[in-house]
Amino acid sequence: MKYRIGIDIGGTFTDVVFLAGDGTTLTAKLSSTPQDYSLAIAEGVGRLMQQHGISGTDVGEVLHGTTIATNAILQHRGVKTALITTEGFADVLEIRRLRMPVLYDLAWRKPEALVARANRYEVTERMDHRGKAAKPLDEAQAATAIDKLLADGSIEAIAVCLLNSYANGAHEDRILELIRARDKDIPVCLSWQVLPEIREYERTSTTVVNAYILPVVQGYLEALSNRLRSLEITAPIMVMQSNGGAMGVAAASALPIHIIESGPAAGVVGAAEIIKQLGHDNALTFDMGGTTAKAAIIENGTYNRVGELDVGAGINLAGRLLKGGGYHVRVPAIDIAEIGAGGGSLLALDDVGGISVGPESAGADPGPVCYGLGNDIPTVTDANVLLGYLNPQHLVGGGLSLNKDRATAALRDKMAAPLDMSIEAVAYGAHTVADATMARALRAVSSDRGRDPRDFALIAFGGNGPVHAASLCDGLDIKRILIPPIGGVFSALGLLFPATEHHYVQTFRRQLKNCDPGKLESAFENKEAEGRAALLAEGYGPNQVCCERFIDLRYRGENSELSVPYSGAANVLATLRQAFDDAHEKIYGYHSAKESVEIVNLRVVASGLSKISRVPAQLKLSGQGSTNLESTERQAYFGPVMGWHATPVLGRGEIDETGRAGPLIIEEYDCTTVVPPGWRIHRGHWDIMVMTADQD
Repeated sequence: MKYRIGIDIGGTFTDVVFLAGDGTTLTAKLSSTPQDYSLAIAEGVGRLMQQHGISGTDVGEVLHGTTIATNAILQHRGVKTALITTEGFADVLEIRRLRMPVLYDLAWRKPEALVARANRYEVTERMDHRGKAAKPLDEAQAATAIDKLLADGSIEAIAVCLLNSYANGAHEDRILELIRARDKDIPVCLSWQVLPEIREYERTSTTVVNAYILPVVQGYLEALSNRLRSLEITAPIMVMQSNGGAMGVAAASALPIHIIESGPAAGVVGAAEIIKQLGHDNALTFDMGGTTAKAAIIENGTYNRVGELDVGAGINLAGRLLKGGGYHVRVPAIDIAEIGAGGGSLLALDDVGGISVGPESAGADPGPVCYGLGNDIPTVTDANVLLGYLNPQHLVGGGLSLNKDRATAALRDKMAAPLDMSIEAVAYGAHTVADATMARALRAVSSDRGRDPRDFALIAFGGNGPVHAASLCDGLDIKRILIPPIGGVFSALGLLFPATEHHYVQTFRRQLKNCDPGKLESAFENKEAEGRAALLAEGYGPNQVCCERFIDLRYRGENSELSVPYSGAANVLATLRQAFDDAHEKIYGYHSAKESVEIVNLRVVASGLSKISRVPAQLKLSGQGSTNLESTERQAYFGPVMGWHATPVLGRGEIDETGRAGPLIIEEYDCTTVVPPGWRIHRGHWDIMVMTADQD
């Protein structure tokens, strides 16, 4: 039997899923190893192979979602990078855009540039916006700059970003030749290859970030490949992109900027497939792990994509106005709101005696107090253990024991005693504050976009998502919750669903009404050829390649664009104008037929079509992912009104189509679902549990 393997790394846990063509599913969940994330991966994969007699030749494909790129930026653990740019543009990284992500905070400071001022080198040259050399490259000056930056051997990567190189990259190519004449191995990123798109700051920042993390990602992916080969796995390794598609290891190593939001994207892709199984079109996704909670919106069966990210900005609420707090990366990505609240989030008392949650996290090591690994500051998980929601002996199928007494002592000493409150009131208060904090992420992708969250179902997953889902929905008045199978490792399962994708962009500035359709078609064909070549190199046949075309348009004089599909219809210019006017009307509430429209960028998405269905008709859970666990009962606390309840504890297999009313706790190997009083739960197609709130 051939298996495909999905591997998702989080800040707290590493999740592994084996999926066979007939739906047979094997899972493993273990603590992440931040010192070397590939260690936990090798342990989890090796464990499942040994337990189930699987050989390396039985593995057909490995798909991976990783935080390595994000962590390198957040923790400033990228490599020492130099920047070569056009004379007069060395300070672009610091000037940035006039954006204030924190309103009314006069003390806010921009993050330190990833390239120190001393490591930015200017060269005399100039391309104009048409791609013509207005001033030739001063090669002697460029050679001197290169000699200087290489002199002490401390520079580990070089970013080259020259003005208007998106229109003609000849000068950047020549600088690369000069570098290679002196150093054949140092990583070099050329902006015209990384992002051949207008806007010098965005292009410079994206190229610098790519260079900064490139050696780190390359080293990690090489270590991962070696560890999998030690298990005799020689199958292709694919990496999830921020945009929801997958890409090969070689492509991810060359352009790591595309995998920054790798892990969170997988969960949204999986959720989009879940709602298809139940015949739904619209849902909000809620992914709560140990460190963060993430939300996204799915409308008409499709998740939203954005064209840029701010990495390292702290809390990302996907706001259109509050941007600019991190390092700008202009790449396509699933539109995800993320907030620092998870099971490992630390609890504290603020200046006025209120309970605060996160964004600091205990992580995997030392983890919550109940892990017994040295942390003495209580977390959300500690509160949930005390409330009876989590079984101290059952977490990760009994593989991780929790010390309830330690959690109780920490909550009593650090929280309850200073507040002169009962310990269960403090624990429930922490649970409620966590809900309120995470609701901000859900509102960011719904009500902040003009969508009423009450019109959507909530898909809850992640190790802690189903624990908080019902209480969170009570605050948002959402009446329907979907809990997918293997919800605690669901992002690892979601990794196995997407197609391989490569995204290409090229600035193509023209007035729409005066554009030559033939030149437009030719430009698209050139980009499609790049995509086809990349997919053929990854093993796809000529008939397994599909290309979609998009075009960025704006009213003349505007600074932002809207992307619309390009079909190449006979009356293509009029069709594009109508599509743009319709999109502008939908998003901004108006359009102007009198205003001239201009083309800015052409985009191509090249997808590799699998020979087999990537989503099985049904999952067959086996081993520790089984739905059948022994029924028990324990006390659980549901707030000051309802108090403590003797609550049945069941396995997923004991929930049928008829359903049962809460209070209930459903325990599985990888996660726990809490069904409070006032909610009902049943099990439907694809083993999905559906929770519905009592109607008032």
